[in-house]
Amino acid sequence: MKTNKYQRRFYRDWVEEKDLYLTRVAVKETDLQILTDKPIDEDFVKARVNTYRRGIEGYIAKDRRFLTSLKPIEIELTAPLIVKKMSAAAKLANVGPMAAVAGAVAEFLGRDLLRRGYKDVIIENGGDIFLKTTKTCVIGIYTGRSKLWNKLKLKIKPQDTPIGICTSSGTLGHSLSFGCADCVVILSKNTSLADAIATATANRVKSPKDLQKAVDFAKSIKGTSGVIIIIKDHLISWGKVEFVK
Repeated sequence: MKTNKYQRRFYRDWVEEKDLYLTRVAVKETDLQILTDKPIDEDFVKARVNTYRRGIEGYIAKDRRFLTSLKPIEIELTAPLIVKKMSAAAKLANVGPMAAVAGAVAEFLGRDLLRRGYKDVIIENGGDIFLKTTKTCVIGIYTGRSKLWNKLKLKIKPQDTPIGICTSSGTLGHSLSFGCADCVVILSKNTSLADAIATATANRVKSPKDLQKAVDFAKSIKGTSGVIIIIKDHLISWGKVEFVK
């Protein structure tokens, strides 16, 4: 059973920075690992994260359904942009808006850094990644009990970025999932959408028999560019996905 307690993000220990600067920033529950081509201003990052958190928390104070609903909800026209982005992603994936929160924060902050002249930006927020790179990079996939796949990695080419790479699991982490998938990875130009679709897809996987229908669901949503689903020793993928070992 999953827990709401903090779980150390041990997978961060496996990151090879090479020519990038690595920074870790935490603001309340938001815990980010950031890789960039030049040093970042941590005060700027914290200020931006606080702005996004205040927008989300302020909206929740007015409508608690934004926090608790497991289905899409209607939001006010005057809602903050990040709230609108989360809501739009949730509607497409048919999940609650908070299913998109980690991807949304990563993407909004990532685009802030790009506007400040950064060329390489990788932001990981609880396993959800916003990535813009000038070099080919490799992203590891951690599958927990599925030892067969634990050395599996994704190759991401510069021309395919910026991109969101978001993960959901029914057996790992503390996030709510109604499925039993060890790992669902969704690729999309829209990181908020990738996050929401990953949750919705993982919810549909109770056994290996569900793999094809789960992939069919994910790829049916406009904006999905790649899907990977792993449960035990079974793997299925679709779309613009290139593996390396």
